[in-house]
Amino acid sequence: MSERIKWIGTPEACARLGVTLRTLYRFIDEGQLPAYKMGRVIRLQAHEVDAFIDKARILPGTLEHLYPDPRGRAEPAVDGDEVTTASLVAAGGEPSRGVQAGAEGELGK
Repeated sequence: MSERIKWIGTPEACARLGVTLRTLYRFIDEGQLPAYKMGRVIRLQAHEVDAFIDKARILPGTLEHLYPDPRGRAEPAVDGDEVTTASLVAAGGEPSRGVQAGAEGELGK
């Protein structure tokens, strides 16, 4: 005999995930989280919410791009540009806003 499904409502799913109702609906609408409409009520399976949480886990070493290198190494040059912030500072200069804006402009294309 199969296991009985444990259904939870949207308030409990929000509490488990630590998100607002609007964010929960976005996860459902984008197909990231399965949900079921039963009449006018939206229900989720508890094990699918738990699987969503497990899938969202951040693995160690995957966020390096969000913080600077503690050893002070510069980021690689963009599009073969040889002038980096580190090379400007090493030459006794300071990076200007124009250099940073130019790099951002290239990334935005």
